[in-house]
Amino acid sequence: MTPTPSTHLIIADDHPLFRDALRHAVASVVPTAKIGEAGTFEELTAILEQEADVDLVLLDLSMPGISGFSGLIYLRAQYPAIPVVVVSASDDVGTIRRSLDFGASGFVPKRFGVEKLKDAIQKVLDGDVWVPPDIDLNAASDPEMTKLRDRLITLTPQQVRVLMMLSEGLLNKQIAYELGVSEATIKAHVSAILQKLGVESRTQAVIAAAKISGSQWRQDTPQ
Repeated sequence: MTPTPSTHLIIADDHPLFRDALRHAVASVVPTAKIGEAGTFEELTAILEQEADVDLVLLDLSMPGISGFSGLIYLRAQYPAIPVVVVSASDDVGTIRRSLDFGASGFVPKRFGVEKLKDAIQKVLDGDVWVPPDIDLNAASDPEMTKLRDRLITLTPQQVRVLMMLSEGLLNKQIAYELGVSEATIKAHVSAILQKLGVESRTQAVIAAAKISGSQWRQDTPQ
């Protein structure tokens, strides 16, 4: 995508100082860009629900409301037309590979300076996939992780949200209240999640998700 005067980006990160650094990097690449900010995943989804013209989301993997790759999986399922670039302090090859596997259009380590951020943002806005040049993504992948990843991406957006809440230890009735649906609906979602992930219990579903997210999904779900 070539930057235009109407380019609209959202910076989703819970650290105000880093959001400010990203905002300056974006503004230097696209001075006329409309730049929104979100400090929590809930704020991000609220913006996306209200504004249909978002061209790019810069997403931190670790912020209130998400853990591991849950936020990325949800965004790719709910808003498949909006590119997402992960900007994270966790920049090992496994995290980068999984980010791309889950649909990210690029990965920018937080350790990089503003000049590198500018280069990365420019490349992504031009339609390229950007990853750190010193990362070898050709390393052998784990077949078990690939199989689990393929199962996770079959979840619907609502099922991803339910799994995120299961990972936070919420009960069905609590999830139903948060999402504004019936407890029976949540039970149906949980059953579908178990079937799609090939597991037999809520706890196993959370553990399966934690495996592929580098244990960033919480595992304190009640039996």
